[in-house]
Amino acid sequence: MSTSVQQAIASLPVPGEWTWHVAVRPRRRTLGIEVSPEGEVLFAVPADADPCAVADAVRVRLPRIAQEVRRRRDRASEPVKELVGGTGFAYLGRHYRLRRVQAGSGRRVRLHRGWLELPRSDSPEDGARQLADWYTRSGNRWLAARMPPLALRVGAAPKAVSVHDLGPRWGTLDRDGLITVHWAMMQLPPALVDLVLVHELCHLRVPGHGTAFWREVRLALPDADTRMRWFAEAEPRLWRGAVR
Repeated sequence: MSTSVQQAIASLPVPGEWTWHVAVRPRRRTLGIEVSPEGEVLFAVPADADPCAVADAVRVRLPRIAQEVRRRRDRASEPVKELVGGTGFAYLGRHYRLRRVQAGSGRRVRLHRGWLELPRSDSPEDGARQLADWYTRSGNRWLAARMPPLALRVGAAPKAVSVHDLGPRWGTLDRDGLITVHWAMMQLPPALVDLVLVHELCHLRVPGHGTAFWREVRLALPDADTRMRWFAEAEPRLWRGAVR
């Protein structure tokens, strides 16, 4: 199946410089298109996908995919932090300066009197891990309170919501109804975290990213288009753990 779908997509005017591939996802019911942070394109299709129907759907979306590939390839390199006193970090849209403190039994990263305190560590990588753990813990607490009103607004409730490192993805919805967001999302203002959450909540109602899906998103967030433009500007500046 994937070979025939791949041939159908290859017959389209797909730019030659693109890196793309097809993956069969038996649990999918519709075409899914994902663009990695590096600009690679994945076409995820159901096991019984009709190659001609897939090609028609991809043809319609080619301009939007091309825009996203170009944006991802042209964006700035992933931010790298130096874990020294005074380095800036964001949490829920507010900015804090790092303060290194003495390590001790039970001491962990915390916000304290306007500073983000980081216990001294053996390596920058260990410090980055401690910061990622803090974003994860703080994010789990914040999202537990944030999700119920958003679920009520969308009219769909997830089984649970949690924060983890999702690699290149910012948010996911698994088949059991669990929504997960990347810990780096907790650097964004609440309005943009809400955008990611509503996006995943709407997938509980409508699979795929067709017209019906975006209608659900805009019903829940009338200013969704403005938020998406804001997100596109903010996303390249998100720190995901790279240190020097």
